[in-house]
Amino acid sequence: MAEAYYGTGKRKTAVARTWLRPGKGSITINQRDVDDYFRRETAKMIVEQPLVLTDTYGSFDVNVNVSGGGISGQAAAVRHGITKALLQVNPEFRPILKRAGFVTRDSRIKERKKYGQKGARARFQYSKR
Repeated sequence: MAEAYYGTGKRKTAVARTWLRPGKGSITINQRDVDDYFRRETAKMIVEQPLVLTDTYGSFDVNVNVSGGGISGQAAAVRHGITKALLQVNPEFRPILKRAGFVTRDSRIKERKKYGQKGARARFQYSKR
């Protein structure tokens, strides 16, 4: 079996376990083709960004298991996972991917609702009378 490179990508509540193997460039997400899984063109573009940026598009078969979150969060998690796997393939890709902002995990998550309040920051309306 050919050598596989692994990377875990995260975004919001989505987690993507990503494997890169030398191949023809097929991208499989949860046993489905990328075009079948992500209907939005922007989501597909986000997933392919690290491969296009490093000129490795078409030279690796990408296999991803992704869970949690929504379409946008999952697409960003897959991108992060592919980036981390590419860094295992060739550490010289790091400056290129870092400049694009793909190496850093986007740590923004939903803030919890506080007790005695309507939401995380929103308060109940004050009534003077």
